[in-house]
Amino acid sequence: MRDATSAALGRLRPSMRARWSDARSGRHASYSRPAGVVCAVWVAVFCIAGGVGAEPPHFPAIDRPVAPIISSAYSTEATRDQHGEAERVMNRLGVAPGMRVADVGAGDGYYTVRLARRLGPGATIYAEDVTKAYLDRLTARLTREGIAGVIVVQGTPGDPRLPARSIDLAILAHVYHEIAQPYEFLYRLQAALTPNGRVAIIDNDKPTDQHGTPPALLRCELAAVGYHEVDVLSLAPADGYLAVFVRPDGAPRPEAIQPCRH
Repeated sequence: MRDATSAALGRLRPSMRARWSDARSGRHASYSRPAGVVCAVWVAVFCIAGGVGAEPPHFPAIDRPVAPIISSAYSTEATRDQHGEAERVMNRLGVAPGMRVADVGAGDGYYTVRLARRLGPGATIYAEDVTKAYLDRLTARLTREGIAGVIVVQGTPGDPRLPARSIDLAILAHVYHEIAQPYEFLYRLQAALTPNGRVAIIDNDKPTDQHGTPPALLRCELAAVGYHEVDVLSLAPADGYLAVFVRPDGAPRPEAIQPCRH
């Protein structure tokens, strides 16, 4: 890094080199905005030298289709409630006040609002989605229904962008088959889980290009990142199944992840 920095400094304008030298020696009193100067010089050197550290981790591609995101809602909330989906799922998972939960792929917020009602005021609830328009509508819904305190997060196809060790439970309902980079997504999700954290996935037993995930494929893909299945349940008469996984004891290195074959 020292050689790269020296080379980068050689390509800076003389005035920038002088400021860098002064900043390094502490002679910055003559500048009106020394912090900004030091920052600007650091940014210039950092960009020219190419930054610090290794290349980004490489995650394997998946050997199966990824379903397109076509809607912010699955079925209708009335139908899902009529079949007892959310109540049955939350009961099975032991969702109770004090738990910190993320609705990953929240969409219109079917689980978000029901989690808020069950967990009560002051609960820690994250509503994550990759589509900003869905999150905007969900934010408006929460305001309209008087639900406060939900933390809305826009993730990416490879990262839910949840804070480290912030949740005891992540719920992914009818969304797993739409995650474009599941190995990276699951790898980064585990960092958001507490040591005893769980991931609960609800999906249909269908091929991924038909908006489902066969249970055996789901187990394989999560096991590849170190997750262990601890529960599975048919949700009939509601659609699909519930599969529950515990946080990896130690996730493999990204380059060591072995992708499942479709």
